[in-house]
Order: sequence, then structure tokens, then C-alpha cells
Amino acid sequence: MAEDELAARKNDHLDIVLDPARTKRHGNTGFAAFAFEHCALPELHLQQIDLGTSFLGRILRAPLLISSMTGGPARAATINRHLAEAAQALGIALGVGSQRIALETGADHGLTRQLRQLAPDVPLLANIGAAQLAAGFGLEEARRAVDMLEADALIVHLNPLQEAVQPEGDRDWRGVLSAIGRLTARLDVPLVVKEVGAGISAPVARRLIEAGVAVIDVAGAGGTNWVTVEAQRARTPARKQVALAFADWGIPTAEALREVRQACPGTPLIASGGIRDGVDVAKAIRLGADLAGQAAAALPGALHSSEAVIEHFNVIIEQLRIACFCTGSADLAALRLARIRQVAPPH
Repeated sequence: MAEDELAARKNDHLDIVLDPARTKRHGNTGFAAFAFEHCALPELHLQQIDLGTSFLGRILRAPLLISSMTGGPARAATINRHLAEAAQALGIALGVGSQRIALETGADHGLTRQLRQLAPDVPLLANIGAAQLAAGFGLEEARRAVDMLEADALIVHLNPLQEAVQPEGDRDWRGVLSAIGRLTARLDVPLVVKEVGAGISAPVARRLIEAGVAVIDVAGAGGTNWVTVEAQRARTPARKQVALAFADWGIPTAEALREVRQACPGTPLIASGGIRDGVDVAKAIRLGADLAGQAAAALPGALHSSEAVIEHFNVIIEQLRIACFCTGSADLAALRLARIRQVAPPH
């Protein structure tokens, strides 16, 4: 696909995501079905609570990932620079958006080693699409994506529903799992597999782990709804109708997280998909996540400055700290044992 066509698609996506009136979320994430038991005697100093963790061999000051957002339009260079500066300042991980345009055309849109220079101390994750693996991307492209950023890991994103309803989507997904397996066997960095908002089930997660995948990002329903985004881009009323039938499709993030954690007890897990605040982050950690990822909510700030991104995530970090304080959790290990109850069915 030509660079201008890919860039136009990414611009469409960005414009729609930035306008909440043009899209809607997938129902709910499932986190509202759970509530922590309040601890009225925490016996802790709020500011001494330790939110630190490690990921991909690097130390994080909070269990957060700035999730993949964009890899195409001209605005991406600015967005990526602000996100990298913020990730470094905050001590949290950063995953970039799709590098397809950079790999196919050489137009990097800010996805260069400058990001590593801006964020030398935090995990940096490269990103390619599973559909491109089915279409011929292989070890060479994967290595280029990693080397382009000096990345610590490579994300392969799964988005079959989005591709199925997208006007110019990739419909042939045969051979994706075997292509992922070939990459895990020969790539020099760990492979992370994520969905983009419809969730990863326990059986799929097990197949991915058996293929050598190191980290799963369940990326469930409840956040940005890519079906309704693509419905906004539909070229005919009929295609829009086809897409909107799947507006509520997907596994809620909390449900996917619990099931994958049970099925893959030793696998590092990321919970993304509708993470709204630090309380959701705390619930995600308690239900089995190692990190929580957020993308769209940070996007408006990323357009303006790294300071705006820092301010956004500092709010989430403070909310997470208070959630730890009010559950009597001195650190994340204690938070994973905090008393929590299901107050409603997950759906």
C-alpha cells in the first residue's frame, strides 16, 4: 500500500479517536464489577508506598505502559517525542504504534533511535502488525523495527476484527501463529503479543506462549472501539452496517486478564483496554497484571507537550498510590494480595 494511503488512514484514525462524539467504547471493561475492601488502619506512610517494579530487565517507578498509539501521520513525530520524554521523566514503559509505514516506505515519522536517546532508561517496545506477518513480513522486518528504536522488545499486534471491517483491511490471516513462532525462535529480543481492544482469550494466550511469546497484553474491550472507528470510515452504508453489528464484540479487559492469568500463571501480563484511572490500575494488578497500559486517554496531552503527558500520568500514579494506601498495601506485592470482592457480574 502506498505511503500516502497508509498515512491518510492513520490520520483518519487519529482524528476519530480524538473526537469522542464520533466513536464509543466497547461496553465496559469489567473492572466495575470488582471493589477493594477499604482498610481504615493502613499503618503506612502514603508517600513511602513503593510502586516500583521491573519489566524487560529495566526498573520502573510505576507499573505503567504508555500503550501503542500511532505510527503514521505527520503528527506522529511530535506525539512520539512527547511520549518518550514523558516516559523517561516518569520512569514508565513506552510502546510505539505500528512501524509499518517506516518499514515499507522509509518515512519514519519520528520512529527512530532519537526515541531511545530521549528515553534511555525505560523499556521501549517496537511494533508490527500480525497481518503484515501473514503478508510476508519476517525476521528481517522484525529486526529492522527493533533496531530502528534500539527497542527492548517487539510487539506483534493482533487486530483481526478491525482488519475485517476496515475498508482496506487485510483479510488473510493464515499462518500468523507459525510466523510468530518463527520470530520467537530467532529474534534477539522478547516478543510481546497484544490485541487492540477485543481481548485475548485463555486458549489463544496458551497457544502464543507455546509458540515462544514472552509477554501477553490482553488489550480487552472497554476502551477505544476500533469497530466504530472503522464504521466512521466506511465507504458505503452497507459496510458501515456490517461493522456496527460488532460494536459490542470482545472480551472485557478484566475478564480476559483473570482468565489468561489462570491459564498462564508464570507469564508477564499487561492489562490494557479502557484503563481509566489509578483505581483501574490497582484492580488490574490485583487481578493478575504486571503492568497496566493506557493509550487514548493520554493522546490529547501528547499532541501538546511532554509536560501534559507527565501531568496526566502523575494523576494516575497518585490514584494508584492512594488505592495501595487504602488497602494497606505497602508495595505491589502486597496489592496483589489485597482483599477484593466481586460486587456485580463481570458483564
